[in-house]
Amino acid sequence: MEETGLSIAVGAVLAGGRGSRLGGAKATTELAGKPLIAYPVAAIAAAGLEPVVVAKRGSELPPLPCRTVWEPEEPRHPLAGIVAALRRFPERPLVAVACDMPFLAPALLARLAAAAEPLALPELDGELHPFPGRYEASLLPALEQALEANEPMRRTLAALEPRRLGAEELGGFGPSRRLLFNVNTPADLEWARRSLPRSRSAR
Repeated sequence: MEETGLSIAVGAVLAGGRGSRLGGAKATTELAGKPLIAYPVAAIAAAGLEPVVVAKRGSELPPLPCRTVWEPEEPRHPLAGIVAALRRFPERPLVAVACDMPFLAPALLARLAAAAEPLALPELDGELHPFPGRYEASLLPALEQALEANEPMRRTLAALEPRRLGAEELGGFGPSRRLLFNVNTPADLEWARRSLPRSRSAR
């Protein structure tokens, strides 16, 4: 893929996890005839952002129409993918999502990309969610320090005083819990299959 302009935000799909609770690589897990990772990649593209997959070199990935950024093999921490993406694209806003989020709304991703704050994250029932989230390179020193110390991700992000998108604001893009839903277990995968519109699940 050719390099895009600096004005276009990057949508980073984090795919460096093991997927142990799901029983295998999340990125290649099939959901309605497509790999699970294809859903966030498509949502990012529909939002007008450049999709990029961030993974470890040993990660199992399907063929995808976007670039891949390799994060270090260690540590295994959600911040590792965000840090790798910010280092790779320091001049561009970054919207980070997990590879197991099939119900992301493109309009929400576009809203996060356009946020004025360096860090903007959803909040639901008083809990801060790291994905989908807007991150800027100005956060790198704090994120790198937290990664080196293996600090819990949510505590690190809360200390950075993010712009919080509450349930009311999230509701403008669809049901909040659905927007933030991710597939961690076989039961989650089955729920996602049942929840997909028939037109999508039949493809």
